[in-house]
Amino acid sequence: MTSTFPDITPELKAAMPELRGRLGANQEMAPLTWFRVGGPAQVLFTPADEDDLAYFLTRLPADIPVYPVGVGSNLIVRDGGVPGVIIRLSPRGFGEAIGDGDTVRAGAAALDKRVAEAAAAANITGLEFYFGIPGSIGGALRMNAGANGGETKDVLIEARGVTRNGEKRVFSSADMKFVYRNSGVEDGVIFTGALYRGRNADAESIRARMNEVQQHRETAQPIREKTGGSTFKNPPGHSAWKLIDAAGMRGFRVGGAQVSEMHCNFLINTGTASGHDIETLGETVRARVKANSGVELNWEIKRIGVAR
Repeated sequence: MTSTFPDITPELKAAMPELRGRLGANQEMAPLTWFRVGGPAQVLFTPADEDDLAYFLTRLPADIPVYPVGVGSNLIVRDGGVPGVIIRLSPRGFGEAIGDGDTVRAGAAALDKRVAEAAAAANITGLEFYFGIPGSIGGALRMNAGANGGETKDVLIEARGVTRNGEKRVFSSADMKFVYRNSGVEDGVIFTGALYRGRNADAESIRARMNEVQQHRETAQPIREKTGGSTFKNPPGHSAWKLIDAAGMRGFRVGGAQVSEMHCNFLINTGTASGHDIETLGETVRARVKANSGVELNWEIKRIGVAR
């Protein structure tokens, strides 16, 4: 593909001779997101492990923006691409998910679903809600991910992370300052792992609960479409999907983007959508809901990059 941004990787590599992770210039982002849209990352860095990430951030010039990206399930990358550095943690260095006693230790690149499975394998209940969340633990920590009656804040003991200047830190659950679908930790922190506590229970009841979570997803959500999951946060006292439906937006289209017929708090790339189509559709939904109900919807999906 044609380069969009100046290639700064040679000078980064020269300033970081001991770097072990992968560093690439003008890397396509669309294949790394569930919506399958968006322009390239000026730099895509995949660190080897937490020490490699800290080394990179210590030596990265302070004026270069950094954006951590997980599995891209809750993300719109704009069509003009992302100036600066996208950091993508890989399962190889950050993918552990191990249950022991009544605790589960997980790396930030571990899929939420895999963490639920690791808990179940160790007869630990309390993390079944993760089985229905299509993301990874890094995003779950940043957004206080939750579903089916459970939230990250309910089970987290502590999280590990690296600050923008390369300092490794541990955050207690209280330090995370969790609120609905967000944490209060400064944006520059890239989470690298988490420790959870559940309760010991019999395997049969845990598996039954996980099956309930999966059944709900399959019957109520468009999980086989190109989607970004839940689009808007539920306003206090309201369900976002009900507000969207009441505003007549179920099935509404902008270009190749559509409000899901199955669950209208989900946006879908029908196959030809651009990042602009999806974001414009979302803003149109927000405007119609505001006009119809007086309630303002706030994005749950993250949007990064520049418009083309």
